[in-house]
Amino acid sequence: MSEVPSTTVAREDLFGLAAEFTTTPGIYHAAEKTRAAGYTWFDCNVPFPVHGLDRAMGVKMTILPVFVFFGGLTGLILACILQVFTNSLQIDLWALVPVVGYQFEVSGKPLIGPAAFVPVAFEMTVLFSALTAVFGTFFLNKLPMFYHPVLKCPQLARATDDRFYLVIEAKDPKFSLAEVEAFLHTLEPESVIALEK
Repeated sequence: MSEVPSTTVAREDLFGLAAEFTTTPGIYHAAEKTRAAGYTWFDCNVPFPVHGLDRAMGVKMTILPVFVFFGGLTGLILACILQVFTNSLQIDLWALVPVVGYQFEVSGKPLIGPAAFVPVAFEMTVLFSALTAVFGTFFLNKLPMFYHPVLKCPQLARATDDRFYLVIEAKDPKFSLAEVEAFLHTLEPESVIALEK
């Protein structure tokens, strides 16, 4: 059992402590116990998705689908407004600027026909939904993040291959170096690693 002594990292330079596990049940149960112990600032670094790990960690559902819905609704409304505006006979903007629309009548069809609005409305809805999803993901995940302290530790590079790590951050309200280290040892990890900022 290899360990990096926590005394090698000064308290102000400490990002947190990481516990190394070799199995998915190990990291899953460690996440459950960490959440039950009242820790809130912790994360699991795993090489592949572990079914149910987000529930074990207490991760809440994201608000991103709500953003995407309203982004799509905005696109739909703007598409309809755009088409009504460009096909209208006459609109007075703020009663100051008279606008005469492009009144091109085709086969006697109405200028404002819902069937003609479908392609543009669909495309604008999809465009605004997609853009909201992309930029919402960046915003909610605080991206781009060009540096993360976990990436500084060479042992945690195995999280992309065959190891599972549970990291309790030093900014957690319950964080006390000795207590967290003792708690992590109760989870029976392969090792406990101190992470620098």
